[in-house]
Amino acid sequence: MSSLTVRQLKHPLLVTNICYSMTTVGGRSLMSPTKCHKWHRHWSSSTTSTFNDKSLSTLVLSKLKITLQQQQTALYCSSSSTTDKPLIDTTNKTEDTKSDVKDKPLTKPLNKVTINEDIKVIPKSSKDRPKLDYTMTTGRNFITPIRAMNEYLLKPSDLNDLRKFQRRSPYANEPPITVYLRKDIEAKALQIWGTFDSLQKALAIRKEEEQKYIDSIFHVKKLLKDFKRQHDPEAKLRDDILRGAGRVVLSAVCINGANFLFKALAWLYTGSHSLFAEAIHSLADTCNQLILAFGIRKSLQKANEDHPYGYHPMRYIASLISGVGIFCAGTGLSFYNGIDGLLHPEHIESLYWAFFILGGSLISEGGTLLIALNAARKGAQRAGMSIKDYIYRGQDPSINVVLLEDMAAVIGVTIAGTCMGLTTYYNTPIYDAVGSLVIGSLLGVVASFIIYTNSGALVGRSIPPKRLQEINKQLESDIMVRAIHDVKATDMGNEMVRYKAEVDFDGRTLTRHYLDTIDMEALLKEMQGLNSIEDVEAFMLKHGENIVDLLGAEVDRIEKELKRRHPQVRHVDLEVL
Repeated sequence: MSSLTVRQLKHPLLVTNICYSMTTVGGRSLMSPTKCHKWHRHWSSSTTSTFNDKSLSTLVLSKLKITLQQQQTALYCSSSSTTDKPLIDTTNKTEDTKSDVKDKPLTKPLNKVTINEDIKVIPKSSKDRPKLDYTMTTGRNFITPIRAMNEYLLKPSDLNDLRKFQRRSPYANEPPITVYLRKDIEAKALQIWGTFDSLQKALAIRKEEEQKYIDSIFHVKKLLKDFKRQHDPEAKLRDDILRGAGRVVLSAVCINGANFLFKALAWLYTGSHSLFAEAIHSLADTCNQLILAFGIRKSLQKANEDHPYGYHPMRYIASLISGVGIFCAGTGLSFYNGIDGLLHPEHIESLYWAFFILGGSLISEGGTLLIALNAARKGAQRAGMSIKDYIYRGQDPSINVVLLEDMAAVIGVTIAGTCMGLTTYYNTPIYDAVGSLVIGSLLGVVASFIIYTNSGALVGRSIPPKRLQEINKQLESDIMVRAIHDVKATDMGNEMVRYKAEVDFDGRTLTRHYLDTIDMEALLKEMQGLNSIEDVEAFMLKHGENIVDLLGAEVDRIEKELKRRHPQVRHVDLEVL
């Protein structure tokens, strides 16, 4: 490098060779090429003017020599521990001169290097880093205490001496959870159970015991349910409602739904107006009875804070909605179709298959009518009234609606069949359109009756006078009661009665009953010790409070006796005169 002159630096190929040697040797980057390339560009752009100044050329030459020596020395040091060939050709060296390597220059003099010769450096060979083996476990799997106790049958005391770790909870806004290493848990399980086979046998035994426990719980729940159904009046009534009105309504839903499909197909084939009215009638019955089923279920819901007296009127509400639906959908569409048939009569296809469908519908509707009639008869016997009064009062609105709808359906099928027969016999569609109007009128009458009876029940209707007299008679026969006034007994639905009365209690009998509960001799001594007004006041306050407490106990006794003898009475309000 000392023999490198300013004239040689002006040669562009030499500058390029030196720049490449300083930045890349053997394909390996030695230094940032930014500075070196900057000098290269500077030299190439100013080949004459830059080096005319001798002091500037001397400074650049010394800077270039220092940089080249530093980069080649670092490369030699990084490769000295390998068995690679020397970075610089030193074939003429002898063994005696090996110890002087560090003191001698690491490169050939630049005056002996040709312009096109590259300095080749063999890079350091490094071993490849071992890749991650996904099939190998690290032994860092965590397990929660619950899993440790369930899967390895460990006790909480067995986990005390194990290593604990705090991990972030998988649930939001929860504190960290405590976990254990799975290998520690397995080691502890082996220490307790000996082998994994013993652990698996213990787990199998525990699973069998848990299954027996679950089966016993289900058995006990079934026994409790049966016992409650037999001894709890409310549960018994709920079961009776589901078996009575609930079964009738579900049967009607299935039958009317099938009838609607067959009638609709027959109407599409024949175009009969009477058949259309019957199809609409069956569709309205199906939808309304679904509403009744919902009302029955909702009425059995237990009382809560928002509805302290329960949901018993829901059956009346569902029946009222059903009546409105019959009136709007059934009556309205039947009237529209009948009037349209009168104003625009059209030729009707053969009604041969329509008669068969009406015959099947008559049989199915008649079967549903018999089921509803049987349920109404049982309800009338249970209520102690005739079946006529039972239907007229709407005592069971669900059965009442099904009974009236099926009765109207049977009559409607008869009307539709008659009108269709007249249409076929006289070959005129007028009778068929008139049949649609008659069926619509029938549906309007039935819907109006359903709306009337259920509206009265929702407003608040008294129980039958006979049942009210029975309750009053029992109340007046009590020894503590002198008379009752302002009696009100309201039907709440589901055969539930709310009873209210103002009671005139016999104070002398109540006081005598209080005296029977205390020691008279002790009372006499207490009275003899009364020497002042303050003593008398304390005496009266003490025994007066006791008498009032006894009055409350007597009221509770009377209410309990009323509910026992009259299960339909669920809410009793007795006011003391």
